[in-house]
Amino acid sequence: MGTGRTDEFRRDAARIALTSGLTRRQVADDLGVGLSTLNKWVTVHRDTDVVSPEDRELARENERLRRENRILKEERDILKNRSGLGAACAR
Repeated sequence: MGTGRTDEFRRDAARIALTSGLTRRQVADDLGVGLSTLNKWVTVHRDTDVVSPEDRELARENERLRRENRILKEERDILKNRSGLGAACAR
């Protein structure tokens, strides 16, 4: 039998999951809840006022920037490996 979480806790958990930039797994672990439970809460609260439009837009922008940063790092690593700098930098 699960522990009873308050509605406020569920809303806050959904807000954190949607705006923190952490993975859902990280948020679930930090809050001591299961991943599927957190995902259910996010689904229920996603379109409510738990996240302001400004926060939602910032979260989208952060995710876009993270993707771009990841791609740039991958491209940098590819170029390092092609030029042989990867081995020289490791020394």
